[in-house]
Amino acid sequence: MTTNQGFKSLVPADGVFNEYIYYYFKSAKQLAESVATGTTFKEISGSAFSKMPVPLPPTAEQHRIVAKIEELFSELDQGVASLNTAREQLKVYRQSLLKNAFEGKLTAIWRAAHADQLETAAVLQQRIASERQTRYQQQLADWQTAGQTGPKPKPHKPLPPLTAEELAELPELPAGWGWLRIDEVVAESLIGLDRGAKDQTPEAPGIPYVKMNNVSMDGHVFTNKLVYIQATSAELNKFALEEGDILFNTRNSRELVGKSGIVRKLLGPTVYNNNLMRIRVSQSVDPLFLSLQMTGGNFKKALERAKKGTTNVAAVYAKDFFPLPVAVACSNEQKQVVDILESKLSEADQLDQTLATALQQADALRQSILKKAFSGQLVEQGKNDEPATALLERIRAARCTEKPVRRGRSARSPA
Repeated sequence: MTTNQGFKSLVPADGVFNEYIYYYFKSAKQLAESVATGTTFKEISGSAFSKMPVPLPPTAEQHRIVAKIEELFSELDQGVASLNTAREQLKVYRQSLLKNAFEGKLTAIWRAAHADQLETAAVLQQRIASERQTRYQQQLADWQTAGQTGPKPKPHKPLPPLTAEELAELPELPAGWGWLRIDEVVAESLIGLDRGAKDQTPEAPGIPYVKMNNVSMDGHVFTNKLVYIQATSAELNKFALEEGDILFNTRNSRELVGKSGIVRKLLGPTVYNNNLMRIRVSQSVDPLFLSLQMTGGNFKKALERAKKGTTNVAAVYAKDFFPLPVAVACSNEQKQVVDILESKLSEADQLDQTLATALQQADALRQSILKKAFSGQLVEQGKNDEPATALLERIRAARCTEKPVRRGRSARSPA
C-alpha cells in the first residue's frame, strides 16, 4: 500500500508503540492546525510535521496508556452505539406517526365522535376549486387596476384526476378522506430568486436569503442563520416569504432533493433561493397538514419516482411534482391531525435533542480521556520502568549509525 502527498507517514522507532502515537495524534488536532499553513486548503509541511512535539513516556507506560484508552473507549463506544440506536428508533417512530396520521388512523376516535361535523372529500375538492377560481378573478382584477402592466394572469388548468391504477397503489383512506393531486391543493407556487455565492454576504446589510441548506429533512426551515443579498423592491415584493409558506427543494443531490419545510417564524423581510419552490395552499387546506405530509413515507415514496438525474445532481420538475398524490380531509379534521402530530413530534424532537447532546458529551469525554492520557494522568507510572531518557538515547544512537538514504531529484523528503 502507498500514500499520496496528502499524507504524512511515519514509522515509530524501536521502543515507541505505534498505537500510542496513533492515539496521541487523535488528541492533537489543535496542535496540527496551529502549524498548518494556507487558507481554504490547509497543509502541514514535512518540516513542520517533523517538529511537532510528542510526549514520550517509558515504553511499558505507553502500552499501559493504550490499554486504558481502549478499555475506556470500548465502554464509551457501547454507550454511543445505544444513543445512535435510540436516534434511529426515533426516526422510525416519527415515520410511523406520519403514516398513521395521513391514513386517518390517529384521528379515528375523534372522527367517530364528530361524525355529524364531517364533510366528504368531494365537497372539500369543490370548495378548493371555487377558492382557486376566486383567487384568479382577484388576480385578474388587480392586473386590470394596475393598468394591465406585466403578464396577464392565467387561469389554472386542472390536471386529470387520479386514475384507478394510481389509486390502487395508495393506502385505503377512511370515510371523509380522499386522494387528490398536489396540484389541486396548491393556490400558487414560485421558484426563488437566483443569487450566486459572490452576491451573498454572511452579515447585514441586505435581505435575509433562505437557501436549501436551511431546509431540514424533517420539515423545518431554519431562519436564524442566513446569508444576505441585495434585492430590488420589485424582487422583494415578488419573492418575499410569509409565515405558513412551504419551501420545496427542487434541486440537490438525489438523497436530499425533495426535502421540504414550513416557514414558522420570520425576523423581517426575507427572500429565498432558486433551488427552492415557494408553495402556498388553498384556504381550505392547513399548510402544516400538507407540509407534515410531505415529510412522510407515503409522499416520499411517490416523490422518489419523480426524481430525475444522478446521485450528485438531481431535480424534481414541476411536471412531475404537481401530479403527486396527497391525502386530504375536512378542515376540522386537518386541525386535529396537525394538533396531535405537533404534540407528539415535539416530544420526539426534544428527546432527539437530548440524545444529540449526550453524543456531544460523549465526544467531549473522549477528548478528555485523551488529554489525561497524554498529560500523564490516566495511568500510574511504574517504578521499574526504564526512563524515557534511556529510550531516547538508544533512538538517537540508532539514527546516527543508519546510512543516509540517497534520493533522486523527484523524490520527496521523508516526513
